[in-house]
Amino acid sequence: HMLVMIATPIPRALSLTVYGDLDVSTIRHRPKDRAPVHTRVLPTSRSTDAYHFVKERIDRGEQAFIVVPAVEESDLGLKDVASHLDALSTGALAGARLAAMHGRMKPAERDAVMDRFRAGEIDALVATVVIEVGVDVPNATVMVIEHADRFGLAQLHQLRGRVGRGPKGGVCVLIADATTDDGRARLEAIKQSDDGFRISELDLAIRGPGELFGAKQS
Repeated sequence: HMLVMIATPIPRALSLTVYGDLDVSTIRHRPKDRAPVHTRVLPTSRSTDAYHFVKERIDRGEQAFIVVPAVEESDLGLKDVASHLDALSTGALAGARLAAMHGRMKPAERDAVMDRFRAGEIDALVATVVIEVGVDVPNATVMVIEHADRFGLAQLHQLRGRVGRGPKGGVCVLIADATTDDGRARLEAIKQSDDGFRISELDLAIRGPGELFGAKQS
């Protein structure tokens, strides 16, 4: 027997579904004891408000994820893990226990940080999309995503799924000044729906299907 799980409508997944003689199982309900996640989109000019909210949640004993697109500082003007962690630790989240998480860390090092986060020894993780899947911390109730317009729609949905995994529910704050039509469409879509099936349809409509044969893949 083989179980195939997909999150995005890429050509290979679509072709497997249509031509692979697979039985399709659809799970439309949430696991029990899960409260909904509320999504908000803020311009960068209001990012301070987002971090004040994060600090309030931390002071209540809850935990947070803060996602940035870059590991290291570059000339692209994107927030990176180290610089953003330093800025928060001396600014809006001063006094909170912060830690970094990114894909260039050794697996054992990432595991150690995540174990501390699960144990409640870290209040907020400043991370890249390495935390996109396989992370289950029910006490993590807030996610802030910087430069959210630079992430794919399915990726935003996956990231949002890291919070609200317990009875306390969750809040996902997308910080962005979208400059493209596609970027604005992704933010509007993720704000309007938390239905993964609807998200995948919108993702397909925005990105296009790519090609089953050929080099193009949106």
